[in-house]
Amino acid sequence: MADPARAAKLAQRIKVVVAEALGRRIKDPRVEGITITDARVTNDLQHATVYYTVFGDEAAHSDAVRALEKAKGVLRQEVGRNITVRLTPTLEFVADLIPVNASNLEELLRTAKQRDAEVAALAAGAKHAGDADPYKSDAAQDVDIDEDDFDEEDIDLRADEDIDEDGGK
Repeated sequence: MADPARAAKLAQRIKVVVAEALGRRIKDPRVEGITITDARVTNDLQHATVYYTVFGDEAAHSDAVRALEKAKGVLRQEVGRNITVRLTPTLEFVADLIPVNASNLEELLRTAKQRDAEVAALAAGAKHAGDADPYKSDAAQDVDIDEDDFDEEDIDLRADEDIDEDGGK
């Protein structure tokens, strides 16, 4: 097992080598719109996954896949010449979906922002369904409680409730 830091450095070097080789060594016009975005190497340094994006439509993407598969041997040879490891790692090319996912996420955020603006516009002209503070009322403040209104039985009941709340003494 190699050091993960060494694997990360090797992945960056492979990314640069493959990108340069696509521009210099591969003469296939189908690789013109390919951009190498990232590379990952396993900790044993035997396998490298190279991520790429393609500028263009689905036809350009499918052409790029075929071109990369055809040029895989030449690209691996180029990687073997430019890195210092005992065994040249195998190359696997994977389409990078981060730009697609990012554009979808931006669209979702744009929609959410628009809906938030609509809700804020509706809330600006809204009024409370009832009073602003429903727990405060003038009727409760105007009531005067006299001791004459209570019977002795009511007072005894309240005293019993206090005893029960204190632990049932």
